[in-house]
Amino acid sequence: MRFGIVILPQFDWPEAARYWRGAEQMGFDHAWTYDHLSWRSLAGERWHATIPTLTAAAMVTERIGLGTFVASPNFRHPVPFAKDVATLDQISGGRMTLGLGSGGTGFDSVVLGQEPLTPRQRFDRFQEFAEGLDVLLRGEQAEPVVADAAGGISFAGDYFTANGARMVGEPAQRPRTPFLMAANGPRSLRLATRLGQGWVTTGPDGVVGEDWWRGVAELSARLDEQLAVDGIDPAGYGRSLSLDSGGQFALESVGSFEERVGRAAELGFSDVMVHWPRPDGIYAGSEAVLEEAASRLAALR
Repeated sequence: MRFGIVILPQFDWPEAARYWRGAEQMGFDHAWTYDHLSWRSLAGERWHATIPTLTAAAMVTERIGLGTFVASPNFRHPVPFAKDVATLDQISGGRMTLGLGSGGTGFDSVVLGQEPLTPRQRFDRFQEFAEGLDVLLRGEQAEPVVADAAGGISFAGDYFTANGARMVGEPAQRPRTPFLMAANGPRSLRLATRLGQGWVTTGPDGVVGEDWWRGVAELSARLDEQLAVDGIDPAGYGRSLSLDSGGQFALESVGSFEERVGRAAELGFSDVMVHWPRPDGIYAGSEAVLEEAASRLAALR
């Protein structure tokens, strides 16, 4: 089992540095931040940009993996975003994982004046976004990417177009920065196993307690079915669960954390994530509980 922590981008630098350094010092395997312009109940609070935050985090850490939890096409285009991701992967020494999802229907989906999309349209846009990033992050010279006559990368879809895009400055990891794909439905799971190196879920929406755990088990079983169809060894495919879903904050106590980690392990998850406790509101909790839980990570691996 590997352990991750989500650090919301709410802290001014250099104060924020203590959280990222702390995550590494506590022994977490990976640390994440949200990729939103603003978010739900915290929309009126401080909220910094994702890529600069992760870049700064890369400069004050040495070992811990870094990632987006999760990036979406709500306000991003694959060409400039691929440049950001490749540069961050290079700066971090190959520690970047790109968490990707279709994007919600909240603030990010309307702030640029976008028209609302149907669920089908949101998936179609997400597929174009992920496929574009996959091609771009492999670079002009990589196989099976075929560059156009001018040496750049071109593609055209209903939502995104690239005309001779250049990827000078490639990611440190080969063949590209790994994707961690958020997926619950059949089409998104197929996309996740085709393009992703791992899958992440927050479980089914709108349910709590035992119903949520049953839903998580069902989603994990669907992933197994899709991996079998695609001929992918499940042992080599990452499986991540956000433990702070289903109506409970995992770090409300050390016992709660250990119990939820144990249940995730029973369901075959390779990775789990929790949120750094906030002083109030969502994910409210004590840093003392976080520190005690972190002290037990070695025994839980």
